[in-house]
Amino acid sequence: MNPIKVGLLGVGVVGSGTFNVLKRNQEEIRGRAGRGIEIVMVAARDVARAKAIVGDDVDVVNDPLLVVNHPDIEIVVEVIGGCTVAKDLVLKAIANGKHVATANKALLAEHGGEIFAAARERSVAVAFEGAVAVSIPIIKALREGLSGNRIEWVAGIINGTTNFILSEMRDKGLAFDVVLKEAQRLGYAESDPTFDIEGIDAAHKATLLAAIAFGIPVQFDKAHVEGITRLDQADIANAERLGYRIKLLGIAKRTDAGIELRVHPALVPARRLIANVEGSMNAVMVKSDAAGVTMYYGAGAGSEQTASAVIADLIDITRLATAQHEHRVPYLAFQPHAMAQTPILPMAEIRTGYYLRIQVRDQPGVLADITRILAGHGISIDGMQQKAPAERERTEIIMLTHQTREKNILAAIADMEALSTVPAPVTMLRVEELA
Repeated sequence: MNPIKVGLLGVGVVGSGTFNVLKRNQEEIRGRAGRGIEIVMVAARDVARAKAIVGDDVDVVNDPLLVVNHPDIEIVVEVIGGCTVAKDLVLKAIANGKHVATANKALLAEHGGEIFAAARERSVAVAFEGAVAVSIPIIKALREGLSGNRIEWVAGIINGTTNFILSEMRDKGLAFDVVLKEAQRLGYAESDPTFDIEGIDAAHKATLLAAIAFGIPVQFDKAHVEGITRLDQADIANAERLGYRIKLLGIAKRTDAGIELRVHPALVPARRLIANVEGSMNAVMVKSDAAGVTMYYGAGAGSEQTASAVIADLIDITRLATAQHEHRVPYLAFQPHAMAQTPILPMAEIRTGYYLRIQVRDQPGVLADITRILAGHGISIDGMQQKAPAERERTEIIMLTHQTREKNILAAIADMEALSTVPAPVTMLRVEELA
């Protein structure tokens, strides 16, 4: 059988890795796919550089439309990123009846509904294992390996840059700004790190995980997104003393009232495996009714790590290229007619535990006032520490609460900050036990 012909959009870090791994492992890939997979055309802005990577046997062009319009190309691999040019090219490829493999989480999180609808209309595959936690096959695990389960929640460290920064802040006691500069120097963070440190990248990935886990449309605009830029070194140290570690988590959780979809820093018990994921590594935990808690660990970035996922998608598409559309694994795990319209909950309605750091004037009755406020909002205390005064006449109270609704803790904080004995804003972080 003739090899399936592939067009590659982009020969940057991921594109070059995809080409090199596909070439290096071609015998294994042919054996698994049942036929060869051959990149025959590449689109790149720098044609000379691309030719140096792919050689003379591959046609290199600087117009990506030549790739998506080529009559012999059956699969288009999109690894150029972004949501403008990439969206137009992916939709054009689909309109031309070509299958698509992409590692572009932003594109699918923000425009997945439109893209998947177009692909269903043309009966082509859209595969995106490389879009989430690259070397970890979490999409396949949720969509296929756990397909007999009712998923209860998914929680993951799904951004390597922020995990590296938090690991360094804890291990070395350094401030956020200092570690960010080091991460940029080492290449873990971009010169403009906004998407990573503000939680946007993780939210794109969490949106896709939620859609697959619960059979809901992709709804990035309804995700709650917080980054790590406001984290204080004091809170990282306090968490450690309390037996926790702070991680930026992407969380998707099923509740009776709806779906929680959120990204934010959270205290995680140090005894949990995921709390011990360090550096730029990623990990995802899944709680399901039959399998229980499972965890998936691996590199969250890298040229060949992402290529591993992209090529797995190419193999899947090649195996099923001749199958009827209804016999393929659905894009978001559930058949289109079975997709749910379960609402995404506003943050005010989520339930979790909380960490509070409260700066107070060191005088009688302050603690009684604070505990009375918490009790008045139906919040019980799980643990408490009072630190020695850092300056004259002031001290800090550290509290952990049992689970409560976020609207309750926010109302309690507002009441605390109205006290004359609380001279500074209260610091709040969420606590995720992940039991």
